Amino acid sequence: MLDGRFRYAVTLGGMRNLHGAWRRTAAGAGLLSSTGDVAPTIFAEISGLAARTGAINLGQGFPDEDGPAEVLEAARAAILDGANQYPPGRGVPDLLHAIAEHQRRWYGLAVDPDREILVTAGATEAIAAALLALVDGPADEIVVFEPFYDSYAAIAALSGATLRTVPLRLPDFQPDPAELAAAVTDRCRVILVNDPHNPTGAVLSPEIRAEIVRLATRHDAVIVTDEVYEHLAFTAPHVPLATIEGAAERTLTISSAGKTFSVTGWKIGWIHGPADLITAVLSVKQFLTYVNGAPFQPAVAAGLRLPDAFFTGAAERLRAKHDLLAEGLTAAGLEVHRPDGGYFTVADATAIGGADAAAFCRALPERIGVAAIPLTAFVRPEHHARYRGLVRFAACKRPEVIAEAAARLAGLRG
Repeated sequence: MLDGRFRYAVTLGGMRNLHGAWRRTAAGAGLLSSTGDVAPTIFAEISGLAARTGAINLGQGFPDEDGPAEVLEAARAAILDGANQYPPGRGVPDLLHAIAEHQRRWYGLAVDPDREILVTAGATEAIAAALLALVDGPADEIVVFEPFYDSYAAIAALSGATLRTVPLRLPDFQPDPAELAAAVTDRCRVILVNDPHNPTGAVLSPEIRAEIVRLATRHDAVIVTDEVYEHLAFTAPHVPLATIEGAAERTLTISSAGKTFSVTGWKIGWIHGPADLITAVLSVKQFLTYVNGAPFQPAVAAGLRLPDAFFTGAAERLRAKHDLLAEGLTAAGLEVHRPDGGYFTVADATAIGGADAAAFCRALPERIGVAAIPLTAFVRPEHHARYRGLVRFAACKRPEVIAEAAARLAGLRG
């Protein structure tokens, strides 16, 4: 998926002669050249450009401030109390119960903490373990909306499955129901959904959610949902797919602490769903990281039990940051597609010479001191034309940082 202009090949002595699944994994992520060189991800490239030029990094989606004091203090206390060895394989019991409480409290979902939840090394591992558990070779298909987070393609390739994409179409980044129906066939084993969506910030419409469930039921597919931005939806309360009639028995719901509590480095995620599906995922996950983050798990449990005001306040604060960023982007001459949730704002740079968003983003750090990511980084090369001038900016920074970035963006008018 990495745009060709960002392919700074890394020569790894002898790797061209190595065989194994690493090749199709790197190729699936768009990181393998025809000569066998491996490129770094676009996030590493843009962050490197930002560091070298002193640019404000609105490319990679990580906050620049810590999460709630109650959560941080709970982690500190857990370390001092000796929670520093392997936790149970499924997760610390208190966190399993906190996740179940959270799902009932916010969505009315009844989840068995002992059989239907698994704690993972972030949402990324949950996705990887789920896809590796549920698909088996090129005869199986994974359907995903495009643009999509880059790890999806990498894991699909590692699994050997065939990835089928459904485009999210402007202006609101919703899929065409007919194109979705055409993509989901009897070969589909997993429909992979990210809602709220990275990179576009879109939230799926009720009609599309219902259609996903209808198609999964008709073709006996599993729905895997990446809901890490669940508490960062701005325009309407988040609706998990598992709450839709007929979905719960075939849905694996994934989320994590990183985005909600601004602790992306902790890598505490979870997946829940029917016990037989969770057992399948556990069968793979236990041979990936085995377990992780012992002192962070009770801290996340404390976070999930914070009052409602924390969660609503987090969404409101992030929305205000998006508004501030949008003002700066609009003033700079970009056409802004306002998000409904998540960390990112997408804007069209065509009108100011950014018709090739990849080249635009490559030049941006040195040109005005701001770093961003081209949307084509989340799209297969053959589909780049649909999103050629679109750029993704991260709004998960302190307001004063966004204000400074907006001031620098004004230089694009010059």
